[in-house]
Amino acid sequence: MTSTDNIKHEGFTAEERAAMKDHAQELKKAARRTSAAEKAAEAVRDVLAKIAAMREPDRVMAERVHAVITANAPALAPRLWYGMPAYALDGKVVCFFQSAEKFKARYATLGFSDLAKLDDGPMWAAGYALAEVTPEVETRIAELVRRAVG
Repeated sequence: MTSTDNIKHEGFTAEERAAMKDHAQELKKAARRTSAAEKAAEAVRDVLAKIAAMREPDRVMAERVHAVITANAPALAPRLWYGMPAYALDGKVVCFFQSAEKFKARYATLGFSDLAKLDDGPMWAAGYALAEVTPEVETRIAELVRRAVG
């Protein structure tokens, strides 16, 4: 008997499995699209539909985050990523919104991938808890996304 025999491994949570299924569906749907313009337009529709389907307060925050990102970082293309709104540069996700409800969390999250140019010394934040999106929070998000795309 090894020391790992006594450790109970439960694997992925139901929420994580659902996110992976969402991602697989997103990839299949993207593969069926023909032109780049069609892909971009449908991706925007998908993101807006996903946001519209969220319950408050996630929906309100996601709407504001989407508006701030698209206004301040137009180079970022909206798309779904693991069932959540995300914003990509050249097809690679730079930032994303994660609803609190989806993962039964206490707060929503605005996250940034390693592609975001947020480097600040030897350590910097790559995720931000969102309890509400105030004008001050909108200003901070705008600064972050502009910096993220450099």
